[in-house]
Amino acid sequence: MILITGSAGKTGRSVIQALVERGAPVRALVHRPDQIQAVESSGARDVLVGDMKSRATMERAVQDVRAVYHICPNVSPDEVSIGQTVIAAAQYAGVEHFVFHSVLNPQTEAMPHHWKKLRVEELLVESRLPYTILQPAAYMQNIIAHWEQIQSEGIYPMPYPAETRLSLVDLMDVAQAAAIGLTKPGHQYATYQLVSIEGMSQMEVAAILSQELGRPVQATTVPLETWRTQAKEAGLGDYQIETLASMFTYYHRFDFLGNPHALSWLLGRPPTTLNEFVRRITEEKNLTSKTSVL
Repeated sequence: MILITGSAGKTGRSVIQALVERGAPVRALVHRPDQIQAVESSGARDVLVGDMKSRATMERAVQDVRAVYHICPNVSPDEVSIGQTVIAAAQYAGVEHFVFHSVLNPQTEAMPHHWKKLRVEELLVESRLPYTILQPAAYMQNIIAHWEQIQSEGIYPMPYPAETRLSLVDLMDVAQAAAIGLTKPGHQYATYQLVSIEGMSQMEVAAILSQELGRPVQATTVPLETWRTQAKEAGLGDYQIETLASMFTYYHRFDFLGNPHALSWLLGRPPTTLNEFVRRITEEKNLTSKTSVL
């Protein structure tokens, strides 16, 4: 049995699906009862509702578990204490393999949520648990949040300059790499960057969107204060807003770059290109639209 913490989000559900496709039984830990259906639909065999901050919850979650894939809630101020709790429970249960979902370039103190993940990496390395650390780049799936504006207005907005270069990764590649690391031998005590494509400016991203959608798309910078207002209206808390704003400022100053070779090796194939991703999402959106009409 493999435990996935933080399993109700898009990353957790994708990892569950990738593991189930490999025939691995999955236990999903979710925070709320209304999240049970989503992880069951993804293929989880067992579902436990509880709080990762609770040692009692985590000790129940790791019972009879061979491996753990730990995903902390996104931009959590409690990342380090949650990591301590999950790792301690895994130690107590004698878990054979602990895989941590970290982030590309966690050594960056200017991005607080990255820096917290580095602290968890440190705890894991010192835990004496057999571990694997995965460090994904920014998801290509983040583009989907702007899909309606891209389609209707031809605008791809971001809260940093269009010249900013980011390495990206397809979440489907991340999920497959995670499933490989959890089900195949030879990945203990390894740290892997998960990058599908090398650094690309946002103007280059917009050019690919234009090419694949058959209409002009322009990369447009949204002022950071405007983004803050929009984020607050969307329900983000102050910590999340200021932490993400720090990340965008860092992107502006230094870019966010990684290397795709490790992911290519893990997958045994070239990672997904941005053209392939946009093509796939377009087909999925068109299929959903046709289905809703019917």
